[in-house]
Amino acid sequence: MVELSEFDVQFEHRGPNKGQVYTDFMVELSSVATHQEGAGFRWVLFVDGSSNQQGSGAGVILEGPDGLLVEQAMQFAFKANNNQAEYEALIAGMLLVKEMGAKGLLAKSDSLLVTGQVTGEYHAKDPQMAAYLEYVQVLREMFEVFELVHVPREQNAGADLHSFKD
Repeated sequence: MVELSEFDVQFEHRGPNKGQVYTDFMVELSSVATHQEGAGFRWVLFVDGSSNQQGSGAGVILEGPDGLLVEQAMQFAFKANNNQAEYEALIAGMLLVKEMGAKGLLAKSDSLLVTGQVTGEYHAKDPQMAAYLEYVQVLREMFEVFELVHVPREQNAGADLHSFKD
C-alpha cells in the first residue's frame, strides 16, 4: 500500500464476499456433476441419524465425481427419535445431491426401518413415518436413477461419526 501511494493509487478493501464464494463453489460442483452424469455416474450418499437425551442430529457423506467428498453434520433444533433422525438425514442428503445437479444417486443407510419403508418391504404405520416416507418418494422422483440400500453399521462408520452423539 505504501509503494502504491507513490503513484497516487489507493488500495480499497473489497469487504466480505461469502455469497459469491458459495455461488462460485456451487457452479464449479454443478459443472463437475453435469460432466460426469453423461457417463452414467451415480453419486454415493452415506446417511446416519441418531437421537439421545441431549438432542438429535445427522451425518451425511457424499462421494461425487473426481474424488469429490462432501461431509455434513447437522444438529436438529427439534426433538426427534432415531427413526425420524434417520429420515431427516436421508432427506438432507437427497436435497444436497439434487442441489449439486446430480441425476443418479445411490444412497446407503444403516437404518433397516427406513430402507425397508422406502423400498416397500415395510409399511409405514406411524403417521409421522408415513409423512417422511411420502416426502422421500417425492424427492426420489427428482432423480433419473435412485437406489437406497441397507448397509451394516460398520460400512456406514463415516456418516455415523458425523451424526449427533454425546
